[in-house]
Amino acid sequence: MQLLTSEDILPEFCRKRILVLGCGNRLFGDDGFGPAVVECLQTNYAGRIPEDVCILDAGTGVRTILFTLVLGERRPAQVIIVDAVDANRKPGEIFTLNIDEIPAAKIDDFSMHQLPTSNLLKELQGLCGVDVRIVSCQVERIPDSVSPGLSAALQRAVPDVCEMLIEGWETP
Repeated sequence: MQLLTSEDILPEFCRKRILVLGCGNRLFGDDGFGPAVVECLQTNYAGRIPEDVCILDAGTGVRTILFTLVLGERRPAQVIIVDAVDANRKPGEIFTLNIDEIPAAKIDDFSMHQLPTSNLLKELQGLCGVDVRIVSCQVERIPDSVSPGLSAALQRAVPDVCEMLIEGWETP
């Protein structure tokens, strides 16, 4: 009988150099942008994704993954958050944000016990030394009730974000 080591039970996303987290809720229009990017990467770019990159559809559960990273002994060198944001830009515009630039309306998304995801990202970056990047796309619409499907502007942005990520991995 072989004994399990801590490495054996460590989640795969902790063992990779880069972790990409697609965040959002597919049931609410453009909020599903992050998961759509993950799906596109896994479907259309699988052969170009390096072995040391883990891509996850975090949906609305990113906080659990971030807690695991902050509390763990091993974590990726870089975490890339892909998410839709309302930052008063042109719908479908792709841009990057620093943690401190996250719009106020997004800071407390799916807050649990008043601990915003942005605090976990700050801790991951500041205390744990992880390079945290946020790749965002300006929403056109996020409905008040269930209405799946991205707007045309965000559908067009999905492959552009995929290319941007892939090119970043292929550049030494």
